[in-house]
Amino acid sequence: MKNDEYAARRIEHCIFPLYENHHFEFLVFLPSNLKPKKMKKLFLLALVFIFVETMSTSSLQAQDLAYYKQVLKELTSAKYQGRGYYYGGANKAGKYLQKEFAKAGVDNVECQSFTININTFPSKMEMSVDGEKLTPGIDFSMREYSPGVRGTYKLYHVDTNNYDAEKMFADLAKPEYKDCFVVCDFWFSYRHYQDFQKIWGGTKCANAGMIQLWEPHLKFYKAYGERVTGKPVIWASNFPQGAESITVNIENKFLKDYKLFNVIAKVEGRRHDSCFVFTAHYDHLGNLGKKVYYAGANDNASGTASIVTLAAYYAQNRPEFDMYFIAFSGEDAGLRGSEWYVEHPTVPLDQIKFLINIDMIGDNNPVQYVETNSDSGFALFDKINGEKSYFTGLNRGELAGNSDHYPFTQKGVPSILFENESGDAFPYYHTPLDNYENAIFVSYEPIFKLVRDFVERW
Repeated sequence: MKNDEYAARRIEHCIFPLYENHHFEFLVFLPSNLKPKKMKKLFLLALVFIFVETMSTSSLQAQDLAYYKQVLKELTSAKYQGRGYYYGGANKAGKYLQKEFAKAGVDNVECQSFTININTFPSKMEMSVDGEKLTPGIDFSMREYSPGVRGTYKLYHVDTNNYDAEKMFADLAKPEYKDCFVVCDFWFSYRHYQDFQKIWGGTKCANAGMIQLWEPHLKFYKAYGERVTGKPVIWASNFPQGAESITVNIENKFLKDYKLFNVIAKVEGRRHDSCFVFTAHYDHLGNLGKKVYYAGANDNASGTASIVTLAAYYAQNRPEFDMYFIAFSGEDAGLRGSEWYVEHPTVPLDQIKFLINIDMIGDNNPVQYVETNSDSGFALFDKINGEKSYFTGLNRGELAGNSDHYPFTQKGVPSILFENESGDAFPYYHTPLDNYENAIFVSYEPIFKLVRDFVERW
């Protein structure tokens, strides 16, 4: 073409602030002999094309907060009933995640099945004290290994100020306290475990069950639900002092050999001799009766949504090494999915360069809590955070069997847990209030960036 057939129209500093420290400057070439109206129309079309391309390009570079929120909102919705077991919520969530990983563009998605035994409370959940009705999940919950119970029972209140174990057992042996419920502060009974274990776990004492008192917000767990004990244990808060009786109608359903599955997505790197693994558990507590479910926004829809967006990022930014994204089930039942995986790995454990486990990052503590078995790994994370100021600090705690990184650390895999604790969302942990309406999103982006930067430099 001749130089005078086209005139350059330069767009100065056409900035699209879609991710940090980037702007775009474009040259648009239009025929010089176009009429002004047509030139203006083509110019606008060119801008639209540039914007669309820019949006596509920028999505390859950074975290996607909108998509993160979308996945988190879906996982916390009523259709999954707290991602528990009896109503199939965990497995429904797993099937959703299979589709999301595939939509994200990963190279492969597979499921790894395993079974658990688990106690559940999916139906009747009623309790009143001296005729006053209590609200499940708020005023009372069940210890996960409890059987169901139905009837009206007299109450025996433990005198914690003048505690005398012999007197307590002598009182409970009296006919008037046969088949009563013993009421005591949880932490007091914990400190006197040898005494109270006879009350809730033994047959020597003739009581019908136990009520342990807590401060709000009342918790519910699944970790020891692989069995059912002989007597029901009810947790209660705001319990009326001096109450005389309770009426309860509580049903449990014990599920034997219940099938669950881990969801494993892979993005192939340029090298296949080593890999990074990103993990998060997608199951949660399910139901406490028909009307109450534990949505688990922070625990752990937040972590699950994070690894889905990380999978989308690496699917569009081909990494040096293979990347695995494992959404574990059965974590709230006692790390069951991750324990199964380390004994039946789909990739040799000695090929894992580093495992990054994200659990409960839906909070706003500016100091990020971590656990790791790698001093050098922590040093690099801390160095990057010091350079970029993603958080005001990293608080390294002792390794504990509290999330899915732990079984890997016991096999010598360098691993780290990210858990943003003790912020405004933390009191809602394992309560019905851990829902999308109370979700906090501010830790997602700094976690994403910190992890991304670490992978680039490790």
